[in-house]
Amino acid sequence: MHPNPAYRKADDAANLAFARARGFGILTAAGAADPQGFPLLSHIPFVLSDDGTRAELHLVRSNPLARALTAGPLPAAIAVSGPDGYISPDWYGDPQQVPTWNYVAVHLRGVLRLEPQAALEGFLDRLSDRFETAIPDKKPWKMSKMDRGALDKLLRMIVPASLDVAQVDGTWKLNQNKPEAARLGAAAAVETGSGAELAALAALMREPPA
Repeated sequence: MHPNPAYRKADDAANLAFARARGFGILTAAGAADPQGFPLLSHIPFVLSDDGTRAELHLVRSNPLARALTAGPLPAAIAVSGPDGYISPDWYGDPQQVPTWNYVAVHLRGVLRLEPQAALEGFLDRLSDRFETAIPDKKPWKMSKMDRGALDKLLRMIVPASLDVAQVDGTWKLNQNKPEAARLGAAAAVETGSGAELAALAALMREPPA
């Protein structure tokens, strides 16, 4: 996360709302490494509780992170990324500038643990409901649509886990450290450049967190 306080003015409520809306991130745990000693990472969907203190998720049983958790809970984090894009110095209208990259990211830190297998169906119901109900004009999919035998076979392949969230950090790097004219000039041009969700990034650059 960028240490500049100008980029870290969003409060916990805004950071949690962003993470909850995205519902997808990169999970890593302290002390969990592959045979070469590299940190373990897993891309996971999750559901964040209303109060932001708990994230529900699941892992494939054969995932090395799932195996590491069989020895007990681990300190862990979920990194949630948002819109991002390259910023050309030409867009500021000031020749004494350099290129940079704007982005939004939130980190959820806490303790990761496996949950009882009996909790899995509830986890999956809440996860699918979260995203199914966000699709306009669609009747939400339910696990009850599946043949029970086929469902049980799939459920045996995954395990439920949760992150008890103890710390929330957010970086909203949107040129807040630049004069307003320079920031708005970059916002007007960013959609012509490289990155992801550039229209959303431009909108955030026009009105960054206060």
